[in-house]
Amino acid sequence: MTTTNTSRLDVIDALRGFAIVSIMLLHNIEHFDFYFLPAGLPAWLVAVDKIIWDSLFFLFGGKSYLIFAFLFGMTFYIQYHNREVRGEDFRARFAWRLVLLLGFGMLNSMFYHGDILSIYAVLGLSLIPVARLSSRWVLAIAVVLLLQPYAWIEVIQALPDPNRKLGDPASWAYFGIANKYFADGSATQVWWGNLTNGKIGVIRWSWENGRIFQIPALFMLGMLAGRKGVFKEGNHAFWRKTLICAGLAFIPLYVLKTWPEAWSIGQAVGRPLQTIVMTWSNMAFMLVLVSSFCLLFYSHRWLEFFSPLGRMSLTSYVVQSVVGTSIYYGFGLGMYKYSGPSVALAIGVVLALLQRQFSVWWLARHSQGPLETLWHKLTWLRATPLVRAKN
Repeated sequence: MTTTNTSRLDVIDALRGFAIVSIMLLHNIEHFDFYFLPAGLPAWLVAVDKIIWDSLFFLFGGKSYLIFAFLFGMTFYIQYHNREVRGEDFRARFAWRLVLLLGFGMLNSMFYHGDILSIYAVLGLSLIPVARLSSRWVLAIAVVLLLQPYAWIEVIQALPDPNRKLGDPASWAYFGIANKYFADGSATQVWWGNLTNGKIGVIRWSWENGRIFQIPALFMLGMLAGRKGVFKEGNHAFWRKTLICAGLAFIPLYVLKTWPEAWSIGQAVGRPLQTIVMTWSNMAFMLVLVSSFCLLFYSHRWLEFFSPLGRMSLTSYVVQSVVGTSIYYGFGLGMYKYSGPSVALAIGVVLALLQRQFSVWWLARHSQGPLETLWHKLTWLRATPLVRAKN
């Protein structure tokens, strides 16, 4: 017999929905990783486009996926704890759940090679060996990962010849190839290219930009947040302190990230240091966003507007990839030729509102989104589920 999940917190749904919307807006102005600026635009529109591009990337670039990773770890804790109180070990079932997520991720990767689901599925395995460690040990491991150990190895290796010229990052070659089939390829050519060339490029890019270390660290911090109950209503003091500390840390990190030429160091040392500072800066601002959202949510419940999207985050994420690439890529409407960031932002807002309305309609008739239902049923094959999970 199933029961209702009383551990689910409304703020998590809303925050996840907020992340979905921010990702939707970013993906649209990027044309879903097809970077192209239409020619012949009036000067005023070019200026507006630049403001929109810079503003959205300042707010959400490199931060929205961190919110998702943080909440991924939080959701793992809820599921693990619900089974633990019954004397059951959720880890094997979670491993199977990740295999299913990898399948969803590979499906999504056909349409959008920047898919994060498949990356989360693989890196999510890092939660299994730490699930029973003390919070102190989990925090220590997360901090080590956040320090970007491989980037520091690169810094040390570069010290004997700091001015050595570096070639372009390896991922660029794969993205250059992708642009050709984004523009002129058929749907099947895009899907195959994304699963082969594009997937390799995104994995390389994730490694080059420190995400392979940063994502599991956020999983672990989300798990610790679950243990500490930081999302329960009434933790205003915790979120205020987080907001102040993260804001103070972000300012110098942002300055260092934005003006690396002021460092006056060679490229061989500067590139890995830039990666380190960038990940720390994004982490700090992500905490600014999360703490601000939580404080506003507890005092202004209108932020529940995002909750339907959050309850259907898997479906929402995959659908935006299918629809978005069909709008911008050459095999579809080819809107990459005509839409700068201003037009693409307007398209993104409309799509987000439509997706939110669809979520409201669907959830009025079903307890979960379509992909969430499938994921849940496959997760609990040959088992009696404890809850009707909505994650």
